[in-house]
Amino acid sequence: MNEIETGLKKQHRFIDFLYWNMVVALPIVTACIGIFKASLIWMIFYIIVCIGLVAMIYRFYCTHCPHYIQGANTTRCMFFWGIPKYFESRPGPLSLFEKTVSFAAPIIMILIPLYWLILQPGLLAIYVLSLAMLVATIRRNECSRCIYFHCPVNCVPEDIKDQAQSNKGT
Repeated sequence: MNEIETGLKKQHRFIDFLYWNMVVALPIVTACIGIFKASLIWMIFYIIVCIGLVAMIYRFYCTHCPHYIQGANTTRCMFFWGIPKYFESRPGPLSLFEKTVSFAAPIIMILIPLYWLILQPGLLAIYVLSLAMLVATIRRNECSRCIYFHCPVNCVPEDIKDQAQSNKGT
């Protein structure tokens, strides 16, 4: 069964990477503007923390994903394109620790700028709306057709998962 028949996204394209990074950029840039208005040092700290947390997600979550596992020596997914595969791939479900890291890292990135954004209601509104748009768009366009069936937020219908897994074995 192919991608069109199942609706599953078996491979990302470079345009997917560009699109998703632009969608993610809006709340991050909004947060940076809000923090920068108060302190350049805190904005730099926030950027460093975000880079570290994204690296943790890459290590603990992404190494399980079929998009990480397939293909060459570099990643080709919606968020990481052309980045060397520094870590060994680990197909299968995430451990409890990996799930915790994968959920905690984005929550920390979201919560840090709130202190500064609450003081700037316009930026706070943009931030909250852009985060809501990001989550809704990922859920609608990716989670519902994702090939990583072990992902805790995967929402591919069970019948399609079953068909895909049975065809994989044949």
